[in-house]
Amino acid sequence: MKKNDLKQQVLEAISACQEKKAEEITLLALDQASGAFTDYFLVCSGSNPRQIQAISDEVELRLKRNNGLYANQIEGYKQAEWVLLDYVDFVVHIFTEKSRKFYDLERLWKSAKKVDPAELKPAPRAKAKTAPAKAAISKAKSPAKVPVPIKAKRVAAKKKRA
Repeated sequence: MKKNDLKQQVLEAISACQEKKAEEITLLALDQASGAFTDYFLVCSGSNPRQIQAISDEVELRLKRNNGLYANQIEGYKQAEWVLLDYVDFVVHIFTEKSRKFYDLERLWKSAKKVDPAELKPAPRAKAKTAPAKAAISKAKSPAKVPVPIKAKRVAAKKKRA
């Protein structure tokens, strides 16, 4: 999978979590040297089982609809204490506050780098400045009157008289 596709999918999952009011959203880029089995962990919390299931449902729906991506494995949905959505290249963890403190994935994977979601967004492309160039070309082709300074007009007039 291309890195840009993966980043777009992770951003889509983050957006789904935000829409369902997930709390403490954290993105961890796992270090492959530490034996990590995936590239990213997306960790967030919900305040009750219904909200946790709603967050999980929204992540699944968005990734299916917008990216054609289905979870490889889903764990803990019925209990809704810790729902795990495994998308192979990234894993989404949705916890209750109590479970998140108990398992403390951020400490467990302390070699992982916390990533700001803005870092995943593609850099904006610089737009080519074609409009002024086209205008300059069209001006050069058409014989337009070029304003002549007043002093130059006077010099030209004197030469004609002489």
